[in-house]
Amino acid sequence: MAKAEKAEIIKHPVEQISGDVKQSAWVAIIESLATIILGIFLIAFPDAVIKVVAYIVGIFLVIKGTYQIINYFVVKGQNDYFNNNLLFGIISGLVGIAALVMGEEIAGIFRVVIGIWIIYESLVRVNTAIKLHAAGIEAWKISLVLALAMLVVGVFITFFEGAVVTLIGWMLILSGVIGIIGDVMFIQNVNSLVDKLTGKTA
Repeated sequence: MAKAEKAEIIKHPVEQISGDVKQSAWVAIIESLATIILGIFLIAFPDAVIKVVAYIVGIFLVIKGTYQIINYFVVKGQNDYFNNNLLFGIISGLVGIAALVMGEEIAGIFRVVIGIWIIYESLVRVNTAIKLHAAGIEAWKISLVLALAMLVVGVFITFFEGAVVTLIGWMLILSGVIGIIGDVMFIQNVNSLVDKLTGKTA
């Protein structure tokens, strides 16, 4: 009886790693969906939405940053895919606090903040593509292309001063769609990726 209970409670390390990585990818998909929703609102309400969005984004980023920092210390050392969490959490928290404290002023730098955030997200995905390549997963090429496409969107939003709010909205939608495609592809390859990293063979 004790052995049966133990077997039920103890999770296989490979399955645990796979579950943790998939959870991280699903969180990224939710973030991409939030990016798409933000883009839609910017297109629908270009004049009034920025200040409100600044506060909403601020709250979201503070919560997200806190979660990532806690998550980093909880899973630290289990697998290499959580190495970005502490940096991600700190940056997220700081940007979120800035959005809440400077709600009025942030409207003027909204474009730059969003652009830099997308650039950061794209660089994280480039890093993931490199890891996929190192593990011999063929999907790394498409993941890299998608990440670079997101990087181009982020650079455009950050440095193109003539970008109007509506255009930024469309760019956010594009970025969110690219992110979701990349994350879904990553989830589909998680099992074979973890098997290779842990030395498990079929």
